[in-house]
Amino acid sequence: MARLAVSDKQADDKRFEAFFPLIKKEAADHRNFVKKAVNWALRQIGKRSLYLNRKAIDTAREIQGMASRTARWIAADALRELTGPEVQQRLRSREELLKNPRSLTDPPKGRPL
Repeated sequence: MARLAVSDKQADDKRFEAFFPLIKKEAADHRNFVKKAVNWALRQIGKRSLYLNRKAIDTAREIQGMASRTARWIAADALRELTGPEVQQRLRSREELLKNPRSLTDPPKGRPL
């Protein structure tokens, strides 16, 4: 899941949205590599777009309410990254570029060519 989120730049958000129930289901698994994989998948999917970021944050908050210590760790770590200013600013900037692709070809204002 995480590898797909990082590598497949053309994949639709709906493809990743289907992973959230599985992430939530496996969040209580205490095995170290499963815990890391679930956390990595949640964070990488949540960094693809503002839409998926909101969905990943909602999923992390649901996981946070689980009785499992492992699940709470996954949720806390994912929320720390996904709600952080760096990720939020990057996602907002990316959304702006997608809305206004011409800004990529326009010269910066106030600076000579």
